[in-house]
Amino acid sequence: MIKLYNLVNEEIYGKVAIKLHTGEPHGPNILPRDMVQALQKTIPNSTIVETNTLYGGGRENTADHRKTLEINGWSFCPVDIMDEHGDVNLPVRDGFHLKEVAMGKGIVDYDSMLVLTHFKGHAMGGFGGSMKNIAIGCASGQVGKRQVHGASMTGAPNFGAMPVKDTFMELMADSAQAVINHFGKHITFINVLRNMSVDCDCAGTSAQKPTMKNIGILASNDLLAIDQASCDLVFAAPDGKDVIERIQSRHGLRQLSAMAEKKMGNPQYELIVVK
Repeated sequence: MIKLYNLVNEEIYGKVAIKLHTGEPHGPNILPRDMVQALQKTIPNSTIVETNTLYGGGRENTADHRKTLEINGWSFCPVDIMDEHGDVNLPVRDGFHLKEVAMGKGIVDYDSMLVLTHFKGHAMGGFGGSMKNIAIGCASGQVGKRQVHGASMTGAPNFGAMPVKDTFMELMADSAQAVINHFGKHITFINVLRNMSVDCDCAGTSAQKPTMKNIGILASNDLLAIDQASCDLVFAAPDGKDVIERIQSRHGLRQLSAMAEKKMGNPQYELIVVK
């Protein structure tokens, strides 16, 4: 992973945010802490960044989130819960549905971002790749995540009444566009295709066990290309049936076509094997 990062980090500088899904308590499939620690040590002035969640659980508020970080072993470097001190609105240019998204206020404290993603399935999105990691993962817990899920701005969130399939994918694309426009060329992406359950790491210990073999690690400076390549590898895998069904049943590939429509990257890529 360090070797791949060094191939795509030429525009990463200054104070670096490492956007990581740190998972619910005792999550069985989250990225190995030693792998992330080894990479983080090579990135000067870097901090893992997260935001609180909209759903109940171990990360719904900052106090509980801090406890979960300790439980899951994210104690080897600073972790910034970016919405701990409020929100900041980032604009969406010509979005499908949104004109701005409330992100964790801390996002503006960073010069660059490494989006370090555990690629896997997702209950609503079909799959969780780099786009989902920033679209939902940078949005503030009680405002931005409501916007991205198309939820009511008041009261307890009703996930059963939220837009799904194409509309949800388009809302995520709007939010992700706000993040990549904010950082410009100072953002890069790594997808780790291992322990790929049909469930996201937000499912915690209830996540279904992975049914496909690990594929490897991808790195790119192009958001669309890396998620497109990750999906292509899953669809080409002989044991990808369960994850493919999850992606297709949720219209997850709309994530890719939505990014293409908004020119958020290039779906045409060259897959270069690094040994």
